[in-house]
Amino acid sequence: MDVSPDGQTIAFDLMGDIYTIPATGGTATALTRGLPYEVHPRFSPDGKSLLYISDKSGSENIWIMDLESREETQLTKSENKHYFSADWSPDGTYVVGAAGRRNIKLHLYHREGGGGSQLLDKPENLKTIDPAFSPDGKRIYFSRRTGAWNYNAQLPQYQIGTYDMEDGGMAVITSRYGSAFTPTPSPDGKWLVFGSRYEEHTGLRLRNLETGEERWLAYPVQRDEQESIAPLGVLPAMAFSPDSKELFLSYGGKIRALSIADNSVREI
Repeated sequence: MDVSPDGQTIAFDLMGDIYTIPATGGTATALTRGLPYEVHPRFSPDGKSLLYISDKSGSENIWIMDLESREETQLTKSENKHYFSADWSPDGTYVVGAAGRRNIKLHLYHREGGGGSQLLDKPENLKTIDPAFSPDGKRIYFSRRTGAWNYNAQLPQYQIGTYDMEDGGMAVITSRYGSAFTPTPSPDGKWLVFGSRYEEHTGLRLRNLETGEERWLAYPVQRDEQESIAPLGVLPAMAFSPDSKELFLSYGGKIRALSIADNSVREI
């Protein structure tokens, strides 16, 4: 799920097709239809294009749609990788994608095409998914774990990692027993929302990146996928409104907006 830069439109996927709906609610419009499985839409920073994952080439790859002409361009040309999700750089020039077969790694691509480059290679058993650029473009947040998955998973499984775009350094910025995953930074750079499990439920934590303080933003929400390979991410993608005052997400079969100020919820 994502929100357009002007805050007027929400893009989301449903049963393998991508739709848009006014941010105030209303009738959804299908952008894709048919046999291909298409998920994880992300608006470009200028609002003119949509990034998404599609298997229409016969294998999962990253595609870009021009929203005015509906013309679609295949960005990656892999025949044997799985693409879990992708995100735009703040200037719209680059795309970061989580790709691989088992231990997924972050790759960086220019929006005009090319082979791209793998940002991480060691350790080999490190899995990195749910990438999200910071608003200043200096780092990439992601969900990280060691190994792919196991049937009898013991917590914690995931923590939030960062990749420094200037020096290639990595850091781990959480240490929650219930894990931490699906990092979602706010456009103003003040907030970071991520999922975590507490007792038998999954909830959303809100961290103030300026002070380090945290609190629950919503609990419970949709069950996470820590015990699986999380092929669409550990939680469904979320997005802040352009003014950073609300978080748009889906759980309980509804699209909702959560107020950062008081945790109140409204249905879209």
